[in-house]
Amino acid sequence: MSRPVLKVEHLKKYYPIRKGAFSKEKTVVKACDDVSFELYTGETLGIVGESGCGKTTTIQSVIRLIEPTDGTILLNGEDFRAMRGEELKQARQKLKLIFQDPYSSLNPRMTVKEIISEPLEIAGVCPDRAERDRRVLETMEQVGLDPSYVNRYPHEFSGGQRQRIGIARAIVLRPDVVICDEPVSALDVSIQAKIINLLRQFQRELDLAYIFISHDLGVVRHIAHRVLVMYLGRVVEEGESKELFARPLHPYTQALLASVPRMDAEGKPAPALQGDVPSPADPPSGCLFHTRCPYAQEMCAAHAPELREVSAGHKCACHFAGGLPSKGE
Repeated sequence: MSRPVLKVEHLKKYYPIRKGAFSKEKTVVKACDDVSFELYTGETLGIVGESGCGKTTTIQSVIRLIEPTDGTILLNGEDFRAMRGEELKQARQKLKLIFQDPYSSLNPRMTVKEIISEPLEIAGVCPDRAERDRRVLETMEQVGLDPSYVNRYPHEFSGGQRQRIGIARAIVLRPDVVICDEPVSALDVSIQAKIINLLRQFQRELDLAYIFISHDLGVVRHIAHRVLVMYLGRVVEEGESKELFARPLHPYTQALLASVPRMDAEGKPAPALQGDVPSPADPPSGCLFHTRCPYAQEMCAAHAPELREVSAGHKCACHFAGGLPSKGE
């Protein structure tokens, strides 16, 4: 197997906080706790979980928008965490972001040409203005935008068109990895499918690797090759997309899938995930999910399960992975 374009090992991001407004005691919020994964060229890794589960913090730590507390990040085999100055600036050109809100992520005072060409200018690519303009027009055509719109401003476009501008900005430098942070959640369902198909097209044409963050399992199922399921900063299940969706092992993954709007065999709505996510500042003991788990036993509150391989490529952090007890046992 080829070397991964991105390799993350035991990544952690902890935030120290005071236990109370008038307390001198401190604790830590483990927003990202011991996360590891590999990403290969041409592959999409989906990261799913409820709001507050640590998806975005993990990715911000990976690309060093925020500095990790600990862990190893290798980009094309090189130590990304050790990079500084110009070396870091150049390496970051290989990692690009597509944001959730295509309007707030675009500068309203810049034209489409300025928005798309800015990464080229920052990276010092295409110093010749004519060549830079040609690259911008070419990229606009690739994402399905009329090149005649080049001097328009973001407010003159629909939500779907603005997301295409965001995609054009991300791919104009031909990066190795594109991180998609809820890129279609703000769009209509009909537009979502077009954007997903566009991303898949670019993956084939440019051999891109994607990290796709979403709470929408239906979208992730459609685009991801592998999936990480996160809960309170930790990975609780990992596997090939087809295997994970067909045979979810962790009760949290099962609950997330059951929460997807659908009808059961009798035409009744499927049961939703019960309870709220505990506070990251005061997480449960033992298994982090045991307070919401219908299968929880005494050992679950006492001991945290390790993420272990249950079958080839399929990992789960549950004491009963592959053999859950009956409810109430």
